[in-house]
Amino acid sequence: MDKNKYKIGIIGLGPVGLTLAAHFKEAGCQVFICDVDKDKVTLIRNKGVELVGTINKNVFFNHVHTSIDELLKNKIDILISSVKAYHVKSVIEQIEKKECENLSLVIAQNGIDLNQLYMSKFKESQILRMVINFAGNLNAPNVVNVTFFNPPNYIASINDSQKELPDWFAEILTSVNLSTMYKDSFSITDKIWEKTILNASLSPLCAISKLTMREAMAHPDTLEIIEQIIIEAIDVAKAEEIKLGENFLKLCIRYLKNAGDHLPSLAVDLLSNRETEIDYFNGKLVEYGRKHYVRTPLNLTFTNLVKAITHKNFQENEEENKEINSTILDL
Repeated sequence: MDKNKYKIGIIGLGPVGLTLAAHFKEAGCQVFICDVDKDKVTLIRNKGVELVGTINKNVFFNHVHTSIDELLKNKIDILISSVKAYHVKSVIEQIEKKECENLSLVIAQNGIDLNQLYMSKFKESQILRMVINFAGNLNAPNVVNVTFFNPPNYIASINDSQKELPDWFAEILTSVNLSTMYKDSFSITDKIWEKTILNASLSPLCAISKLTMREAMAHPDTLEIIEQIIIEAIDVAKAEEIKLGENFLKLCIRYLKNAGDHLPSLAVDLLSNRETEIDYFNGKLVEYGRKHYVRTPLNLTFTNLVKAITHKNFQENEEENKEINSTILDL
């Protein structure tokens, strides 16, 4: 295994990006990381990245950037995108076509149909998709509390045109105890749906109720809602010919009962008055449900509620900014 065979660039230093960066660095790879948050970048340059909780590591990086343009000047081979879905458009706009012709892109994000977002810059043969089975939250901008890891993670070429690179990718991460498996394109699609259903079952409920994932799973009333969201999603997946396997509902509940005592990222985004990824979670289940004439009332309800709250938050922010600007002008 040649750990220096590829230069790795990572865009987006949230829990997923930082966790992957720390493991690739520990494996001895050439790692170049990037985030637009200059305070976070300064902290990482000075104090490194720390993982706590179910995974414990402390690593330092030589190459930490604040722009994608700076990152790509390092002539990296693999670009890992771990940004939120609503930031993808901005990321794509910052990548020049000539800069990505020889790149392989790894999508390390949750949600259905994210591949489509990147196809204006990347060919199908360049795109790999990763399904992440660890999660956590930030104790500090450079400190990830990894709350659980249900191995393995999965990676695949979306059209099966690449095998050597995903094999290398999986082998490197597995060598430092972040177990990752190579899959074919059909299997990875099934895994994407599985993970999206898990996210959709808890994320909007926690966002609106302000319950942590563990609290939501512990209460019989919310557990019943979670089960019904999953049942709707299973019906949609079957119509789309997604293979979820036997006892999928029971396996979902077992998986979710290991969830951490914190809010999922979608809930954090909503409560922080930011955009959310709801369109790629429950929203996609509603979209595919309509395609196959499968009713998804709970998923539709949570999708529309989250979007309505987001819209209200943005309106209130605009009004607050107008008041601030007006006060400044009066002064």
